[in-house]
Amino acid sequence: MIKLYDYELSVNCYKVRLLLNFLLVPHKLHSIDFFPGWEHKSEWFREINPLGHIPVIDDEGFLLRDSNAILIYLAAKYDQSCRWYPVHEPSRLGEVSQWMMFSEGTTNTASAARLHDSLGYEFDIEACREGAHKLFRVLDEHLWFQEQNGSSWLCSGDDPTLADLVIFPDVILSEEGGISRVGYPAIRRWADRFRHLPDFSLMAGVLPT
Repeated sequence: MIKLYDYELSVNCYKVRLLLNFLLVPHKLHSIDFFPGWEHKSEWFREINPLGHIPVIDDEGFLLRDSNAILIYLAAKYDQSCRWYPVHEPSRLGEVSQWMMFSEGTTNTASAARLHDSLGYEFDIEACREGAHKLFRVLDEHLWFQEQNGSSWLCSGDDPTLADLVIFPDVILSEEGGISRVGYPAIRRWADRFRHLPDFSLMAGVLPT
């Protein structure tokens, strides 16, 4: 069984929990006292991940860190439909990869703003918010054009992919960092579609209602 070293309020951990539940992969959570205990910086945890970051998974002795790496591994190993990570469709796989790279920006801006406001992280909050809005404008425009072309998701095709999954938590929690989604109607529609995917209500973890 997979063990996930987890912190409930971490968006990157939440992304992994989402996929594990979507794929119905048996797993157990090992809660890390990220704040205020800073357990992820402890000596014992650095033996698991020398970088002192979460999430980390232990899949029967195979250790893997970094949320995007974990998501790719889980999708490649456990999603027989190849829906989430379309390894046999080079063009769609390229699309997924580019939006997964884009998600690094939303994490470093929108989610950083949330860490600033919620946990007191010392970030340049105005730069985080400004950066998030720039990315949200790009995202909203892209989603609008996708809708005009009959697509509900970030990438071509009828199904959501890891591209949608990695960006969704950064977006849906953005207002906790003072970043309003009022001016992004296509983003709001996309987020609502994602939240209404089958079994989404069964997902473990935190998200606003």
